[in-house]
Amino acid sequence: MRRPLMAGNWKMNKTISESVSFVRMLKAAVSGVKDIGIIICPTFISTNAVYGEVKDSNISVGAQNLFWEEKGAFTGEVSAAMLRDAGCSYVLIGHSERRQYFGETNEIINKKIKAALSNGIVPVLCVGESLKEREENSTFEIIENQLKESLSGFSQEDASKLVVAYEPVWAIGTGKTAAPQQAQEVHAFIRRIYSEMYNNIIADKVRIIYGGSVKPDNVSELMKQSDIDGGLVGGASLELESFVKLITYSRS
Repeated sequence: MRRPLMAGNWKMNKTISESVSFVRMLKAAVSGVKDIGIIICPTFISTNAVYGEVKDSNISVGAQNLFWEEKGAFTGEVSAAMLRDAGCSYVLIGHSERRQYFGETNEIINKKIKAALSNGIVPVLCVGESLKEREENSTFEIIENQLKESLSGFSQEDASKLVVAYEPVWAIGTGKTAAPQQAQEVHAFIRRIYSEMYNNIIADKVRIIYGGSVKPDNVSELMKQSDIDGGLVGGASLELESFVKLITYSRS
């Protein structure tokens, strides 16, 4: 049985004081939640302060990115060891915005996953297609390439430690929405590719979460799908009420 995850990606939002205030209230609101993993991904400068607030709670801290080298002359970058020391147990890798705005390739993403794993941090590998790729019926080809190139050279043991996040870029902030059945179709495809690359046991174990505008009004239907194991949440994770509703969504 895969334990669901609900991860809040705050992107470039919230100061340190705002971040601490938010997680203090979140911690109180979800203290009784046991059946779902909760992750907050603040900005780099807020990471350690957030960890200090939640370290003895049911909330984990993730980073939004990392660099693949351990140390050196890489101005502005942050290593996996630094993230681990700051309290991170998860890290987003290959987010659609990193691919779009910062030119991250599957080769770069592969290096980042290696760095995370070598430091005991769980990589959340983000994959997904653009609107143009969806309209050209290239969804499955794009995602298969992203998975195979990003995970090239990884052992079965390594592959079993990842979380995969499917981000239909065309459904994020565009006014278009992916129906739960559309999301399920791609999640099932990702699990099948994972099985082909590794085996059925690992494919069944890996958690695949959905990052296409997850909101309180669609989370229950999404989570009823057999291959959707949680959400990678953007805007709805910035407001306490909406994020609590996502974490405590109806299981009926």
